[in-house]
Amino acid sequence: MKLKWCSLFVLMVLNLVIAKAQINPRKVELFNSDWKFYIGDDAKAKDENYNDSQWRQLSLPHDWSIEGAFSETNPTGQAGGGLPAGIGWYRKIFMVSATSQSKNIFIDFDGVYCNSEVWINGHYLGKRPNGYISFQYDLTPFLHYGAEKNVIAVKVDNSAQPNSRWYTGSGIYRNVWLSTTAKSYIPQWGTFVTTQVNIKNAIVRMQTLVVVHQEGLRVKASVYAPNGELVNSIITPIESADTLATIQQNIIVGQPKLWSVDKPNLYKVVLQVLLGTQVIDKYQSFTGIRTFNFDKDKGFSLNEEPMKIKGVCMHHDLGALGVAINVRAMERQLQILKAMGCNAIRTAHNPPAPEFLDLCDRMGFIVMDEAFDMWRKKKNKQDYYQYFPEWHKRDLEDQIKRDRNHPSVMMWSIGNEIREQFDSTGIILTRELVGIVKSLDNTRPVTSALSEADPKKNFIYQSGALDVLGFNYHPETYADFPKNYPGQKFLASETVSGYATRGYYDTPTDSTRHWPTSSKAKLTQGNPEFAVTAYDNVAAYWGATHEEYWKIIKKYDFLSGEFVWSGFDFIGEPVPYPWPARSSYYGIIDLAGFPKDVYYMYQSEWTTKPVLHLLPHWNWEPGKTVDVWAYYNNADEVELYLNGRSLGIRKKQGDDLHVSWKVPYEAGTLRATSRLNGKIVLTEEVKTAGAPARIELVADRKLIKSDGNDLSFVTVRILDAAGNLVPNADNLINFIIKGKGMLAGIDNGSQNSMESFKEPHRKAFHGLCLAIVQAMQSPGAITLTAQGDGLKPATVIIRVR
Repeated sequence: MKLKWCSLFVLMVLNLVIAKAQINPRKVELFNSDWKFYIGDDAKAKDENYNDSQWRQLSLPHDWSIEGAFSETNPTGQAGGGLPAGIGWYRKIFMVSATSQSKNIFIDFDGVYCNSEVWINGHYLGKRPNGYISFQYDLTPFLHYGAEKNVIAVKVDNSAQPNSRWYTGSGIYRNVWLSTTAKSYIPQWGTFVTTQVNIKNAIVRMQTLVVVHQEGLRVKASVYAPNGELVNSIITPIESADTLATIQQNIIVGQPKLWSVDKPNLYKVVLQVLLGTQVIDKYQSFTGIRTFNFDKDKGFSLNEEPMKIKGVCMHHDLGALGVAINVRAMERQLQILKAMGCNAIRTAHNPPAPEFLDLCDRMGFIVMDEAFDMWRKKKNKQDYYQYFPEWHKRDLEDQIKRDRNHPSVMMWSIGNEIREQFDSTGIILTRELVGIVKSLDNTRPVTSALSEADPKKNFIYQSGALDVLGFNYHPETYADFPKNYPGQKFLASETVSGYATRGYYDTPTDSTRHWPTSSKAKLTQGNPEFAVTAYDNVAAYWGATHEEYWKIIKKYDFLSGEFVWSGFDFIGEPVPYPWPARSSYYGIIDLAGFPKDVYYMYQSEWTTKPVLHLLPHWNWEPGKTVDVWAYYNNADEVELYLNGRSLGIRKKQGDDLHVSWKVPYEAGTLRATSRLNGKIVLTEEVKTAGAPARIELVADRKLIKSDGNDLSFVTVRILDAAGNLVPNADNLINFIIKGKGMLAGIDNGSQNSMESFKEPHRKAFHGLCLAIVQAMQSPGAITLTAQGDGLKPATVIIRVR
């Protein structure tokens, strides 16, 4: 009897061990907390016993540049936002359990800008020059186990400047992960999931790599539907004697729920490495079942439905947060764009954070995933051109392997306005890069954003390697594209380059202005405010207005769509103005996330929701004639009233995208009413505002998570006594925060403000500013109060759960 109970006990313990292994066979930990940081260079900082007690303690992701002061003398230059760069060191002490000695342990960096070098316990692991590429190191051979500490040291060298045409930030600005696996495991990016759709079902194809260190292994693949239900599973033995085995598996999905921009259905793919009944590794991915096509005559289609790509280009900074990755901040950007009707993102001009693509998968955005801004020929003195010969193959391969399972990614771009398009070296390099992509993913087209519209002069086009031709600008050539590029598929990979400052207006509005007029001309048309009118009629000399471009894209079926430059204003590249301008004017939305007026033109064209937007504000000098515009849809006319008097009805004529009136100013109420067949659709009013009297705080979310990362974006509005927004208010606002949160950043959307993003005060800009509140890691409440001289203060309470 004793023997029986003893055997039963051993069996129970064994089952518990197996169950535990099956629950969590692979351990992936966020490795962001408790780092030490130092700005400067000390060669001894890599040493295991280096004294870092005086260093600053912080959590990742981290961008040290955004914490600095704006200065014209910073080596990043105006194009880089005039913020500091330099060299920084990061160190972290961590322990590894003695039970992990039989495991593999890896460290994964999602992105470090730039020229990172990594040491573990004094052992050199390697260098990655590219600041946008994710990479991994194997820590296993160099670790200490049990009570002995481990030290990871990272040097980040962003001192060679200028190395970019926009703001890059500096530091370990994306997430870091520590992964623990069995000796036999699925390596980093070791799965490739593709789908094939038939009439009534789909096939999910899985190609899995397994590092093999023992016999008798099997791979189990399972596919789960968007509602979480298991679709099917398949188990395949590993029969290869190689240490790296490749397993091909297929699962049929009946009546699949397709991924689309309106219904982004996601299937979960779970891959398990089995040894007997024990799960020794588990790897999870998501996929979307969809078909898409580019046609030379009909343009783009998704799931066999014709669709215009209504896209924007996006740099990677998050405004006042810099480039330090934050999922909620990216989600907010995408929500604002989605509400505008945007359905596509071009990641200009580099691979994005992995979480950005996760959001695009989940929210329904088509992605052009771009690799390079330059190849062998430089655009800046210290840019990636110097690393391209040695690193381009590795970097491009890593990008494709990391991103190819994302259903949102529907095309790869191998470069932006690459200078090799102007000589024959472009032919060889294009074929090589396309070949690298196709060797890893032959399910998506490859494009390049070209800037030379003459086929006889464009050697990247002449390579014959591109699946889709992407062209930046030159709208005058679009109509003749089928004639000049017979048989080719076309996408406007970058358009517009229109300028605007939110809330600023000047006249005339009935003609397009180009600032400056050519590449050789100096800017003479600007103003002391360093502003550009928010009427859509000023653009770069190489560009055109938003309306001019969209009319062309809309007109021709063979034009697959466009990516507008740009979705949001971004730090750096403040064309057309000199210093102290330090942020771009291109955005449809300003740096703080406040839409400019042209946002509503796109919303009226790119969505079916009723839109009526009236501009400008209604605070002017008596007697001044003001151009009044209205964007609208779902109506056939708009009538304008001033203080109850009708100023006439306007209807769009031909391809018009707005209607307008010239109105002699008088204080009061400007009201627009849109009608369809005589019935009112919408009414909008703009009132003359009085003097600033009080502050209003509007939080986008009043309940956030206590994870140390979640954010609430609080809009600050300066109102008069009657509750009207004061359009030219520039009051200094001071912020006081108490409780379970902190101020992560402050902004107002001004393109030439020298105010720090990190100080607890900010001037309003055209009546608005923004406070970004970040949760701590414990639940409770956050109280944010905004005060200003002569203004009634305001308070908002945000719950942290």
